[in-house]
Amino acid sequence: MDDEVERIIGYLTEETQELDIISIIGQAGIGKTTLAAKVLDDPRIVSEFRTRIWICVSQDFTQKNVFLAILRELTNITEHMYHKSSKELALEIASYLGRRGRFLIVMDDVWTAEDWDELKIAFPNSNNVGKVLITSRQMEVARNANPNRCPHHLRFLNNEESWMLLNKHVEDFVLRPLGLHIESQCHGLPLAIVVTGGILTTINSTTDGMNARIDKWQKVAQNMHTYLKEYGGIRLENIISLSYQGLPYHVRTCFHYMKMFPEDFEIPVWKLIRMWISEGYVQQKANLSLEEVAESYLEDLISRNLVTVEKFNVNGRRVKTCRIHDTVLEFCKSEARYESENFIQEMKKSTDGVFEPPISSVQDYRRLCIHSDVLDFISSKPFGPNVRSFVCFSRDEIVLPTENISDIPSGFKLLRVLDANPIKFIRIPSELYHLVHLRYIALSFINVTVLPAAFSKFWNLETLIFDTTSRTIEIKADIWEMIHLRHLKTNSSGTLHKKGKSNEGGENLQTIGTISPESCTEEFFDRARNLKKLGVRGRLALLLDGKNGSFDSFEKLKNLEKLKLINDLFSDSILEVQLRLPPPHKFPPKLRSLTLSDTFLDWSQMSILGMLDNLVILRLKHKAFMGKHWEAVDGSFCHLEVLHIGRTDLFSWIASDYPFPRLRRLELRNCEELQEVPLGLADIPSFQLLNLHRCKSAAASARKICEAKQKKNQKKRKRTETIIKSGFKLSIFPPEDGSV
Repeated sequence: MDDEVERIIGYLTEETQELDIISIIGQAGIGKTTLAAKVLDDPRIVSEFRTRIWICVSQDFTQKNVFLAILRELTNITEHMYHKSSKELALEIASYLGRRGRFLIVMDDVWTAEDWDELKIAFPNSNNVGKVLITSRQMEVARNANPNRCPHHLRFLNNEESWMLLNKHVEDFVLRPLGLHIESQCHGLPLAIVVTGGILTTINSTTDGMNARIDKWQKVAQNMHTYLKEYGGIRLENIISLSYQGLPYHVRTCFHYMKMFPEDFEIPVWKLIRMWISEGYVQQKANLSLEEVAESYLEDLISRNLVTVEKFNVNGRRVKTCRIHDTVLEFCKSEARYESENFIQEMKKSTDGVFEPPISSVQDYRRLCIHSDVLDFISSKPFGPNVRSFVCFSRDEIVLPTENISDIPSGFKLLRVLDANPIKFIRIPSELYHLVHLRYIALSFINVTVLPAAFSKFWNLETLIFDTTSRTIEIKADIWEMIHLRHLKTNSSGTLHKKGKSNEGGENLQTIGTISPESCTEEFFDRARNLKKLGVRGRLALLLDGKNGSFDSFEKLKNLEKLKLINDLFSDSILEVQLRLPPPHKFPPKLRSLTLSDTFLDWSQMSILGMLDNLVILRLKHKAFMGKHWEAVDGSFCHLEVLHIGRTDLFSWIASDYPFPRLRRLELRNCEELQEVPLGLADIPSFQLLNLHRCKSAAASARKICEAKQKKNQKKRKRTETIIKSGFKLSIFPPEDGSV
């Protein structure tokens, strides 16, 4: 898309006498949203436009919700704003934009010219420093939005580009002719190519012999010929169906479940697979945890390109967030309805302000999702005796009035899954404890300081996410009695009080975060010996001073892979205690990821972390290490791939010879005194990304590293006569000369 990106950026950087509206037009699946996203994230656009906003309009938008979504990016939404009319909100948007300087707003997926007429009142023509980028399938939208500018027609891929996109799925020369034939039938439509590529990838992943694979490829080619030619066009749903039909039945159900999330929503994978597990969709397999099996289901959906990867984790090996294309989502919804009319229902208001379907029909459904007009829905006191899942992913935060606190648990008494994080409760409703079938809870509270003992009643519970505005929380619930509990997450520092009467609890625990240092007792580690992720937040001196021997017990966590240590600075007196890290042998033996924050460690102690044999990711957040000089020890950090250094007063960093032999990614943020990034990092073959954010003094050395890496790649290309697919990437913000 490089040429398309350059063209759109050219339009956006032109000077005009009034508000400039640029439209990207093309059919479903051609890549309009992908192109707009690449443009919005381009460093030149980031530098040019101080205010950049992305809004997904879609077919079922309401004017008021779109305006609130824009205002949410410009200011803090107040309760008063929800009661304003659409016209009043539009005036507020215009006022904010008038004061913010240059802005770019992407309005993705505008369906009709009438839709744009409803929205344009927020963007006065008199604002000549603003740009609006529209994506739409309809030419009429572009002509109506800006009669003075021709719309940008996103072109189809040519034969060479189409083949490049499909080629990664054709690993054997014998299959190449069939691949070329299949590619030609996609007519240059990217979504058609990638979904078809997913089908071919699935075939190639089997253990069948070559003849069997050829037969399957021929069937794909024949089916495409049958399905794709309809009135001279491409029927995307038929291509998607080809990929969908190969899914195992239990994975199909997981695919249908994607309907629970809003259109264009960035879906957290951690949350998604735990919801699948709680719904009972994930089958137990020998020698694999339920989480590992669920991840394999997601990988299957991704390999077929029914689900797309949005973000990987920092070392690029596991999917962190994903999305589902709106065309695929429509197919998903139709298939879910075909399998069961009452499988999932989204509750939303029609243009005349009435919920569709009517609230009285809630009792017919098994799963409900509500992402807008949430308070209106809850205050209507819905009753769903058959509802097993209630999910809310509203982009608004809703503070639930006192009189409505009990409406959800009272109305849905057989819930297994309750995810309502955007809804803020001011207290825990007593009716919640009657929902004994709950397996998954994700709730948010205001100033709640106790996780009550009554939570022990949830003996079926597998995942508990408990967020609160309080800095600390007392966990009075006996988590050892909750024998099925696998994941306990809270954003506060939780203190465990119950020792537990049961001898069984704790074996299934995989995630706990965050708990207080006082809770890191020998008994706790004996019980939770299968933990994979642990977060500790509080006075870390209690953990690291060696007097209580509390960190000595960490080595008992033989399966712990991820550890986060956050030092809470309640008062300046804590700074008088100089923290010191324990020796390497006291860290968990399988530790792969370590995060430190506000620990004020001396750089000399980095040598301890450098001796952790399995450490792959090291995040040194806000003032984790302080001091003017750091000399990295040769031969240390043998397996480290990702290093993040946050705010620090580091001035001189020396890394001679060959430290960090496997480093792939280095991120430096707010290291404003750092004079130079070690130039020797350019000699690390695996080094791919250097990201500097507000590290002005070190920018010159970063550019030298980039130049050195580029020269090495050029030499390698000449020597091997092959194309280097993934070159070195350098990002510097803010850029000194408008480029990075």
